[in-house]
Amino acid sequence: GWKDAISTTIINFNNEKMQITWAARELFPGENVSFSYTFDEGKHKVWKTCPTYLLDHDYNSGCLFKTEGPTLAFSIRNSNGSEELFSKRLKSDFYIKPNRPENVTFFWKEDTVTVSCNKPQRVVRCLRLELQYKSKFDKEWQSRTSKCCSVGEQGFDPRKCYSFRVRLKRLVPYCNVVNYSSDWEAETFWMNGTLLDSCDDDIKSQSNTVIVLSCLLAVLLMMLILLILLCKWQRLQKSVMPAIPDPKYIFTDLFNDHNGNFQEWIDETDHAVVQTKLEYEEPECIIEAESQQEDENSDKQGPQEKIFTFSGAAENNDPKAAQIARLMPTSNTKASFAGFQILMNDDMYVML
Repeated sequence: GWKDAISTTIINFNNEKMQITWAARELFPGENVSFSYTFDEGKHKVWKTCPTYLLDHDYNSGCLFKTEGPTLAFSIRNSNGSEELFSKRLKSDFYIKPNRPENVTFFWKEDTVTVSCNKPQRVVRCLRLELQYKSKFDKEWQSRTSKCCSVGEQGFDPRKCYSFRVRLKRLVPYCNVVNYSSDWEAETFWMNGTLLDSCDDDIKSQSNTVIVLSCLLAVLLMMLILLILLCKWQRLQKSVMPAIPDPKYIFTDLFNDHNGNFQEWIDETDHAVVQTKLEYEEPECIIEAESQQEDENSDKQGPQEKIFTFSGAAENNDPKAAQIARLMPTSNTKASFAGFQILMNDDMYVML
């Protein structure tokens, strides 16, 4: 009865290779067993020895051989083959583990993703295509299964990065007695129909954007602070240390016309002042002459009273004042100019 209780693991890899393993150290301690198998039926069976043993601490713990038919019989014996320790007969087609899906393609349209692969050459009706996906915000994989060899799913956010993986599964119990699936196809990363190397790239791009914006804001803030400090410093500097006037702007002609030659500039300035005084003295004589002429006319015409108001420029021998004086009428006239007033009565002038 213990022979029937021996636990073995049987895998038919895509109906190409068989692998049968057992717990050698627990089931057969201290004994290195042998393995033989046959795919023949009926009385004329041809038993073959295991071509490739799987070892566990130098003990035979399994056998790997080629799949040659739908019906398999195997036997585990002692080391010299004289005693059978375990035997079993089974349908190899019920232990098939499919290969990974080949040529997997992704089609992304709006919020729908469709995944497809090439159809296997054997027993397609027993296969299902499983799609698993998750975004960077999901902790667990989301799963979707469909007939081989296309599966679609909706509700994908184009702003998120998703991880996808697919595999093929065998139907249980119609095709397999064991729930075998293929290994997962290589995981891929997609975002809005664009294949990425990793979803970390999306996180890095967002983090880089945040870093750049933060740096720009920091720079702008520093510039604003420096501008405020500069204005404050200028105000403080003006209040503590008043600016010394630049003689360049006060004495423009000294620097522009004479290139800073003070002696040349002062000589020309003195000459201009003397000439100006002489020009101003000439109208003064005209005023006196006109006054004498007016006195003679007044002797002839009788006593007359004239009030003149001259500006300060007339007192300073301004030619304009002399010109105005020449235009004065000889009759009693009252002329107003801002400045000094002269009252003329016969031969007497009174300055007010």
